[in-house]
Amino acid sequence: MTSLATLSALEAALGIAAGEFSSQDLVSACVERIAEMDEQIGAWTYFDVDYALAQAKAADEHRQSGLPTGSLLGLPVAVKDIFDTADMPTECGTPLFTGRTPTADSTVVAFLRQAGAIIMGKSVTTELAMYSPGKTRNPHDPERTPGGSSSGSAAAVASGMVPLAIGSQTAGSIIRPASFCGTVGFKPTHGRISRHGALMLSQSLDTVGVFGRTVEDVALIGDALSLFDAADPDMRPTAPLELLQNVSTEPPVEPVFAFVKSPVWEKAGPDVKSGFEELADVLGDKCDEVELPEPFHHAVDLHRTIMIADIAKNVGPLYDKDPTQLSEPLRGMVEVGRTVKAVDYASAFDLRKTLNAGLDQIFSRYDAILTPAATGAAPKTLDYTGNPIFCSLWTYCGVPTISLPLLTSTDDMPIGVQLVGQHGYDARLLRTAGWLTGALSNMNE
Repeated sequence: MTSLATLSALEAALGIAAGEFSSQDLVSACVERIAEMDEQIGAWTYFDVDYALAQAKAADEHRQSGLPTGSLLGLPVAVKDIFDTADMPTECGTPLFTGRTPTADSTVVAFLRQAGAIIMGKSVTTELAMYSPGKTRNPHDPERTPGGSSSGSAAAVASGMVPLAIGSQTAGSIIRPASFCGTVGFKPTHGRISRHGALMLSQSLDTVGVFGRTVEDVALIGDALSLFDAADPDMRPTAPLELLQNVSTEPPVEPVFAFVKSPVWEKAGPDVKSGFEELADVLGDKCDEVELPEPFHHAVDLHRTIMIADIAKNVGPLYDKDPTQLSEPLRGMVEVGRTVKAVDYASAFDLRKTLNAGLDQIFSRYDAILTPAATGAAPKTLDYTGNPIFCSLWTYCGVPTISLPLLTSTDDMPIGVQLVGQHGYDARLLRTAGWLTGALSNMNE
């Protein structure tokens, strides 16, 4: 049964639905994997074996009852420890919240339960979902960072502990760890998944996302989570995204990609540069190099202006209460954020419309942008979670992105390829990502 832990989420869902194995079988396999791997990796900040198995037993009983079942029935999911859970601690990676146990679930956790998922436990986050590392190590090399801030979520999926995990991104906290750990990481359009009941750093940047083993996996869980929630001020009622249905459908024509090196290309390491040149060559006439116009060169600074000002607002009360309980980098961000001028903040906020208008012109010709997910493979350190600079522009614009584990470094570490989609066109992005992974797989056979 331990082989069940290696199944994709979609394979596991289909197997449970067909009666080939039970949720208890699947969860037991994941429990065995956690017992085998987590002492070295440290993906979990809270995990209760008995509670996980009790949820699985209840899921199996529900399936046998003949009542309607959710799309995630019996599937184990790791939840980043910034999302409130009424039956588990939520400590956000800081001693300031040690022992904090909320009285209600966050909306994301409530939607997971509604879909029948097994909440396996809370995965490690960096301090307050920012840059200071937690205890998690990279599953491919325990001397390397897994990335951050969704460190435990990416590592838990990459090491076979769970097929699915929840994360969040304010700069590069989904895409970068997905790249470093070799998983699929999906950050939807800003405002697609509710953040109610989650730690807030920046209302205009924070985005909930997911990790899985395949594009189909992130589409499966994305469908369950992208339901309207009026408690999140940035959400609007929309028709169902039907992500999985779109991924399972062939594009009407073969996609064409815009290879965007972006204004920070000089930050890319040699493995990234050579990998993307090879990928562009393989795609041939389906890939054109596109240079972003001058306004995009300011995006990293504009993103930082918004982020540090919002952090000063939202983390400031903790700083004022006891600054010694915050890391030095986070204290510095609060202090600098408090110096941001209102006019600079407002300008940074407004300029996103200009950049998205420019991106719309690109997407009128191309199905997706092809660009690095990170500067290279995971750095060989546990004191630093890596540079999010290849994610900042896209997080600033609020567009959907996905990291695909398609490249490998010269020392056999995973390197992600980031695909970027048009604002609001999440299903199209995932369909294109599914096509790309399939096409490259066929070329390698």
